[in-house]
Formats: sequence, structure tokens, C-alpha cells
Amino acid sequence: MRLTQSMCTIAECAPGGDGPATARPRLVKIAVVGGSGVGKTALVVRFLTRRFIGDYERNAGNLYSRHIQVDGEMLAIQVQDTPGVQIHEHSLDCNEQLNRCIRWADALVIVFSITDYKSFELLSHLYHHVRQLQPGNLVPVVIVANKADLLHIKEVEPQQGLQLANMLGCTFYEVSVSENYNNVFNAFHLLCKEVNKQQITSTPERRRTSLIPRPKSPNMQDLKRRFKQALSAKVRTVTSV
Repeated sequence: MRLTQSMCTIAECAPGGDGPATARPRLVKIAVVGGSGVGKTALVVRFLTRRFIGDYERNAGNLYSRHIQVDGEMLAIQVQDTPGVQIHEHSLDCNEQLNRCIRWADALVIVFSITDYKSFELLSHLYHHVRQLQPGNLVPVVIVANKADLLHIKEVEPQQGLQLANMLGCTFYEVSVSENYNNVFNAFHLLCKEVNKQQITSTPERRRTSLIPRPKSPNMQDLKRRFKQALSAKVRTVTSV
């Protein structure tokens, strides 16, 4: 799915705007990781489209692309959704696909749900796994606490997420993907700014193409199909009551 001028958001515009026709937007690659059911897909789609649908098919890792303007410069963003991670016998269960995504990324979003304490316990394990695969502490990481609207079933206090993020040296955002877009945008926007700043001030060698994951890339029809499925399910539920 390629979202450019058809799905506009804050500070976004289509490629080929005011800049030179031959200018190529700087590429920013962001991977979104976390436990199962924490809302990673909903977070990505909310950022890309501003829209929220409560039901999503479990995915095997989709790659989404769009263009966004940050500090007056056009950037080409690729956002990699990833399968959920679990802990087995005190160690992460990370397959090679996920490891490739982490190595590929210029920045990462680690997501947990305030309604799932186990997803919170994954945070430090995931963070240290990222630093092992991306040594040098150069890759920006943002921690996102999702489902902030579900206070009646919360298992993690916001302060716990903030304290852990501070200890790990990460920026922390508490969001409700279902109710608010601004903090979702702010989390991705911050990473884009950090990566863009790094790319301007340094000229690292390009990663080998073999490290770039080759996930499924759904098109716009696929996203529309998911929306229709979710809406149809809701209609059937109301009708059956």
C-alpha cells in the first residue's frame, strides 16, 4: 500500500512539490515491534490514514510507504509492521524475519498495551535485543503505551512506562489509537526528525540489500477490504442482538 497525496496528514504533501523535479526524498525506515495484540497494526494504519478500525487481520509483517514533510524537507517513509513477539523461558522468541526488520530499520517503535502486563515486561528485553542487533546506540527508539482509553482494565500504570523509558533513554508516548491521532503522529514525527538529523550530519555506508526484508506489501484495495470486513462484522453483531 502506497499512501502519498491521496491520504493527507499533518505536514504531509505529495512528492514532486516545490522542490526540484530531480530531487529524491531522503528515505527513513521505521520498524514497529512489540507483543501480540498490543495494537501495532492499528497504530501504523492510524498514522498513515488517520483512521481507526477496531478489528484487523493478524499479519505476517507488512511494509507501508508514504511521503511526509519534516522541517521543510520531503522524506520518503517506510513503516514495517511486524508479527507479535513472546518470551519463552526468559528469552525472546524472535525469528529471523523480525531480526532482519530490526537490522533494516533506521528507527524503531516499541509498543505495549496498558491492559497487558506481559507486553510491558517485553519492553526491556526487546530494547536490549535491538541494541544487540543495532550496536552503537545510534538507532532512535520510541516507546509507545497503547490503549490509554481502557483505564477500567489497565494492568500498567503510565508512570511505570515513563520510568522504564527514562531508564532506557527512550522517548515515551502514551496513546489511545482508537481515540486520538496527535500523539501517534508525534511519535513517528519525532523519529523522522531524529533519523533525518543523523543522515544530514553523517554519511554512513548503505546497508547491504540482503538485509532489507521482503514482506508482503498490501495495496490500497487490501486496506479497503480490511475496512469492509471489520465494518461488516460490526453490522452482523448489531443485527444479531
